[in-house]
Amino acid sequence: MIWFLAIVGLIVLAVLMWRAFGPTLLGRVDNTPRVVGPDDDPDFLWRLKRDAQRENRDPHSDDTPQ
Repeated sequence: MIWFLAIVGLIVLAVLMWRAFGPTLLGRVDNTPRVVGPDDDPDFLWRLKRDAQRENRDPHSDDTPQ
């Protein structure tokens, strides 16, 4: 039983040490830019819409037979 309590105590101590001195303290996590998927990026969606509108307005696109 004492071994079980010692192991649980070590795990609790390790978690507390990680929370106190982990990578967030050094700023590594907060300083990294957040990766945004293309479907969440407003600039990407705006360019995609703009390009689609340009293709619809262009009478000389490559998709139409000449």
